[in-house]
Amino acid sequence: MANPSIRIRQPVALRAVNRVGAMVRRCGLKPFALAPEQILENARRTSGFEVRDPMFREGLERLVHGLETHARLSTFGRLAARGTVQRSADSRSRVERAFAEHPGIGDEQVQAPVFIVGMPRSGTTILHALLHLDRDHRAPLSWECLLPHPAPNPDDYEDNERIDTVRKEFDQIFRLVPDFRRKHYMTADSPQECIGITALNFASFQYLPMAWLPEYHDWFANSDQVKNLRWHRRFLQFLQSGGVPSRRWLLKSPVHLMRLRALFEVYPDARVIVTHRHPADVVPSVGSLVSSMRSFYSDHEDTLRTGREQLLIWADYFARFLRDRRELDREEQMVDIFFDDFVKDQMSVVDAIYSRFDWDLRPEDRDRMERFLRQERRGKHGVHEYSRDQIGTTRTEIDNEYVHYLAFLETLRSAWRT
Repeated sequence: MANPSIRIRQPVALRAVNRVGAMVRRCGLKPFALAPEQILENARRTSGFEVRDPMFREGLERLVHGLETHARLSTFGRLAARGTVQRSADSRSRVERAFAEHPGIGDEQVQAPVFIVGMPRSGTTILHALLHLDRDHRAPLSWECLLPHPAPNPDDYEDNERIDTVRKEFDQIFRLVPDFRRKHYMTADSPQECIGITALNFASFQYLPMAWLPEYHDWFANSDQVKNLRWHRRFLQFLQSGGVPSRRWLLKSPVHLMRLRALFEVYPDARVIVTHRHPADVVPSVGSLVSSMRSFYSDHEDTLRTGREQLLIWADYFARFLRDRRELDREEQMVDIFFDDFVKDQMSVVDAIYSRFDWDLRPEDRDRMERFLRQERRGKHGVHEYSRDQIGTTRTEIDNEYVHYLAFLETLRSAWRT
């Protein structure tokens, strides 16, 4: 039986809405139904432009099919999911209209971007936020991915209505889900993961924490990731067309583990920072986080099923990563860091990264990083508690699924010791 302690405790009003919605559905009605054609038509009317990307359309159709057939969304979950999907379609349409009106955006140069990859819950989010404080770096921000159009410009980059809108939405999430802050760092103007960019292509891991979507994930995991990352690059071109200066893009997503080959094909001059943490610590944490989020959208979340799913998904992603890394031989463009080292001394790890890539860290940027670490100390918003028992996995099972990665990790540690 799924562990109920992982599930989000929904407010009384939200539970009441879900009960009413359930009664309406039992009467044969379908409130807040999702339909791909209607979503696309709404986006066309909103933006005045029709997106003709086949991957975008197929992803939308597969996502909606999964939400309607597998997810078992509550009334609130259905309403929230519909809003999320519609916003993604609207934002993509507005961005593509900007390209149609200003073809020169496609000439923007994206040079030597930096990608932070590694399993979820291995320090990637805080490292991303930390390195973003170097003025030579620019990360896509949460509000830029949710409401990207028009491209941000230097005059309103730090203060505009879109930031206020997203900040209010996040505040609402934190009120509805009081324990979310202790599980994940997120603000309207904090760096966003690349899944927020690929979500606008409807080929993204971002939708999986909303609902049980096995068929959609199978499609996504085996789709053309070169095409997906070409959209990713196109989005970066759009953002920088507004004139906000940066020396290099700073990007992050654990999902890049499964598409390292595609990443280097689209960004041949990329630099990649890989974070490492034992899967026995990671799998229960990510399983707990995903299951709790799904319980916000559905009253039928199965924590044990989600735990098993996350165990196998990330084992597969790491297997792809190890294969691609071995075959690509791009070691001079990569650096490995260990979660335990990062927890002990964040700035020493930062120094090691800068040394590896021959970057300079200005004293004032170092001060900003150290101040951030003091302000966002670990556990500031509470401690995310989780265990293998909660999601139905054992240490032996995890070790068996990740045997090749653990062997790689031991080799890596041995090389560091020498």
